Amino acid sequence: MPVALALVAGCASAAAQAQPGVALADLAADAPQRYTVKPGDTLWSLAGLFLKSPWRWTELWSLNREQVPDPGRLYPGQTLVLVRDEARARLVVATSQGTGASAPDEDTGSGLPTQRVSPRARAQPLPASPIAPVSTRALAPFLSETVVLGKDELAQAPRIVGALDGRLLLSQGEIAYVRGEVGPNQDYRVFREPVPLRDPTTGEVLGYEARFVGRARTIRPGDSEPSASARPGVVPAALRLTQTRLEATVGDRLAVAETADWEGFVPRAPGAPVDARIVSIAGEGLSAGQKQLVVLNRGNRDGMERGHVLALWRTGQRVADPVAPKGPLLRFPDERHGTVMLVRVFERVSYALVLEVGEPVRVGDRLTQP
Repeated sequence: MPVALALVAGCASAAAQAQPGVALADLAADAPQRYTVKPGDTLWSLAGLFLKSPWRWTELWSLNREQVPDPGRLYPGQTLVLVRDEARARLVVATSQGTGASAPDEDTGSGLPTQRVSPRARAQPLPASPIAPVSTRALAPFLSETVVLGKDELAQAPRIVGALDGRLLLSQGEIAYVRGEVGPNQDYRVFREPVPLRDPTTGEVLGYEARFVGRARTIRPGDSEPSASARPGVVPAALRLTQTRLEATVGDRLAVAETADWEGFVPRAPGAPVDARIVSIAGEGLSAGQKQLVVLNRGNRDGMERGHVLALWRTGQRVADPVAPKGPLLRFPDERHGTVMLVRVFERVSYALVLEVGEPVRVGDRLTQP
């Protein structure tokens, strides 16, 4: 059980911060002196409560690493205290103080007994789960269902080859026959034939995004049919569909099931400059708004990490001068119109949640460090 005086360490990004807190000018205008974490709070909402720029959350903890080495581990019931000096501020967790055991009564000569007490620290149990980085009610299922494969992974993915009685469409509870390497008692995601994710600048295929169909679990592994013929048969594995969002069919493929993982996920700015583009809008939309997901053309190999906050920019239009239409074209400046946070990172692409946005997000929009 986690306790208030022993939060779990592990946020390397926070430890790397060298700034002693943040300047007082960087605090939100109405930043509270004390705040008790409540159920439903998120790291992003808390960051916005104390800071003008929420992605500087880790800097606010930089002088308090011994007490809170991981600012991604906060629990309902903890009280945060904003400590200010002449020029800077930092955040700490208030410790609980109680009274220790009483000493024997003493006679002070007044006829009244005096009881001596001494202070002691008191560890108070906290909820088992820390608060989430962002609101996860609608986001968590999507993150556990997303499948992005490389070309080789796509070729090797197990696939549904048939069903009982030659059925073409399969629903929850039915058995699918699968060819490929599947483990015993293993849970899988079932997905439709993937579509390529192309870099909007170069046209390069960065990966293959698959549409989630459902989930299945192995009930019998595959085998080889014993035969003396020159062409022995293959016995496919049998999997039972445990969940279906769409009806499964022959040709659908499988990937090992995953769960949404929020461990060590803290809002922060990238440590190096970023120049990225929106590749697609999750869910096959034409544009995205607040609390929707977008895909960008940078991933693990580019230094992207979950929790990185990026600024959204709309590319300025090139238009004719209305006064001199035959003269040089006018190039309007790029305008910043939103903020996103990376929530899932693959090798060459990442998924980001739109946190703030002024205009609809479209494919080709640019992203930089905030």
